[in-house]
Amino acid sequence: MYSVSIQTHFSAAHHLRDYHGQCERLHGHNWKVEVTVSAAQLDASGMVIDFTILKQKTAELIKQLDHHYLNDIPPFTTINPSSENIAAYLYTLLAGALQEYNLTLTTVSVWESENSRATYTPRR
Repeated sequence: MYSVSIQTHFSAAHHLRDYHGQCERLHGHNWKVEVTVSAAQLDASGMVIDFTILKQKTAELIKQLDHHYLNDIPPFTTINPSSENIAAYLYTLLAGALQEYNLTLTTVSVWESENSRATYTPRR
């Protein structure tokens, strides 16, 4: 099995509902996102996917979050924009955007700080 990963970032504000602590107040993060895809076989060019394509597909989705108030973006109007939920949200969108490629979207990880990360991996 082969796998490749890319990292990108976005800046956004949010607050957590039904949470008692500092994160219940409006605040922002410089989020880091890592996307990992895998394939059992390489394509004709000897790659899982061209890094440029993976970066482009991810950037198109990240653009929808960058410099926004996440609580105003569905589904975060009804669920908390936690790192866990953001990772799952990006996973779902990327899985659709990468359907035409012969690969598996393995994980999406989201860091809200240098030392705090959430990763979404679907059940197989």
